[in-house]
Amino acid sequence: MKALRSFLLAAAAVWVLSACSNSDFQGNMDVEVQAFEHTNQDGEKVSLSDLEGKVWLANFIFTNCTTVCPPMTRNMSEVQDLLNEEGVENYEIVSFSVDPERDTPDALKEYISHYEADESNWNLLTGYSPDDIQTFAEESFQALAVPDPNSDQFIHGTSFYLINKEGTVVKSYDGNMEVPFDEIVLDVKQLSEG
Repeated sequence: MKALRSFLLAAAAVWVLSACSNSDFQGNMDVEVQAFEHTNQDGEKVSLSDLEGKVWLANFIFTNCTTVCPPMTRNMSEVQDLLNEEGVENYEIVSFSVDPERDTPDALKEYISHYEADESNWNLLTGYSPDDIQTFAEESFQALAVPDPNSDQFIHGTSFYLINKEGTVVKSYDGNMEVPFDEIVLDVKQLSEG
């Protein structure tokens, strides 16, 4: 009986480990990210080629946002903490500003300073035109990034996007209210190890 129990436990462990393999990753998107080179919060250039070979998470924010951006940035910071706790190293986070005219590198630096974020692998990008980010968001992430005609705010997606090592958006998650933290961590871990 003891041998049977040991066998069943070993079999269950093998099943659990195989269930976590990269081959079981379930994506819900398949969109190639368009080439870019923009300026981060430290005034440094960051391009798509800098992210080649790395798994990364992306979202769209702006520093004067009065609604969804603060909770989204807090949530992304929590994802970062969880990934670091899991020992995941080869990943990046990229937040694209949808308000590049106001979001200078200094404004982005000030913004991220309120979130206890590790900036060593988190780039907040600006340095393009509003039209450019609108087109880029739509073509690369199937996301909105447009000015609100009735205020100084912007209408933009609240998803977190997972991009694989080849630069393809493979999955989106709710980044605001119902954030699937464990799923994001597992997916990043699977893709970064694969």
